[in-house]
Amino acid sequence: MLNGNGGYVLFGVDNSGSLVGQHISAKTLEDIANEIRRIEPPAFPGIENVMLHGETGIIILQVPSPAGIYSYDGRAYMRQGPTTRIMPREELERRLLEHLHSTRRWENEPAAAAVSIADLDAEEIHATLTTAMRAGRMEAPRKMDIRTILKGLGLIIDGRLLNAAIALYGKRERLESIYPQFALRVARFRGQSRLADYADNRQFWGNAFDLLRRAESFLLDHMPIAGQVIPGKMERIDR
Repeated sequence: MLNGNGGYVLFGVDNSGSLVGQHISAKTLEDIANEIRRIEPPAFPGIENVMLHGETGIIILQVPSPAGIYSYDGRAYMRQGPTTRIMPREELERRLLEHLHSTRRWENEPAAAAVSIADLDAEEIHATLTTAMRAGRMEAPRKMDIRTILKGLGLIIDGRLLNAAIALYGKRERLESIYPQFALRVARFRGQSRLADYADNRQFWGNAFDLLRRAESFLLDHMPIAGQVIPGKMERIDR
């Protein structure tokens, strides 16, 4: 459940859902705690006793939502239908990559040493700041120089530009050879199959904002637009 969606584990309930209960003693709770200690990283499910009569009751373990990959005695397990099995290696590797992605992403890594602030589009950076201030997402910085703005956007860490800064604001000069992946290929096909011939085929290199504008422009170039005048309205409706 820790490697799934969380949930509840009930002691003293049979498969039909009947509350049969079980004897609950200090030793019972100690045994459960010892089993939980064999889970890595440490897990802390909530434990609650619901007494039925005498020393007989139900033990409820509330398993929290997952916050990583958990193992029991050095092995990770997963629930599949009504059964529990060892997590396949491929599934474990996929989950580990997803878990690490939030902290060890390519865009959070320092940019190439050959890249400097001079390689960034200053106008685009100021446009971002202006838009964010107008939308109320950012306050005006005390200084309006590029370095201060980039620090405010979290794109300079410990004095180093991050790859994210290059992806967002890099200029074509010198950077295309260092970051060839900042490219976008767009095409229009004749017909509805990708196996058909191209009616138009282009490839652009640029930062994220530039590629977005180029993609929108390409789409509009090939998008038929019909106009309609609606009685009683002063503006034509384009579709």
